[in-house]
Amino acid sequence: MQNEKGKNWDESRHDAVIIPKMRSKLQKPKLYRVFLFNDDYTPMDFVVFVLKNFFKKSFEEATHIMLNVHQNGVGECGIYSYEVAEMKVIQVRECAHQNEHPLQCVMEWK
Repeated sequence: MQNEKGKNWDESRHDAVIIPKMRSKLQKPKLYRVFLFNDDYTPMDFVVFVLKNFFKKSFEEATHIMLNVHQNGVGECGIYSYEVAEMKVIQVRECAHQNEHPLQCVMEWK
């Protein structure tokens, strides 16, 4: 048997591959909440600094969260994917340690 160009078909050769349509379901990433905890030693202005620099909060937002931390013992900094939340927790802990503050930062699954 010949193709339209007059060449013989090679019966053992497969020129076309049929790939069935597959729909992959993309799942939204699990989200994690990042919190700061109150202590008796970390200055309020340091907490505001952390919120502005690591969580990109405005001065007003940072002050509001800092007051939540101070008055209620805990304040939510934001909600992020696992990798982003983990990195922010590490950055805050390292910064607090370098500045000799016992500020605690944790993440929890939403």
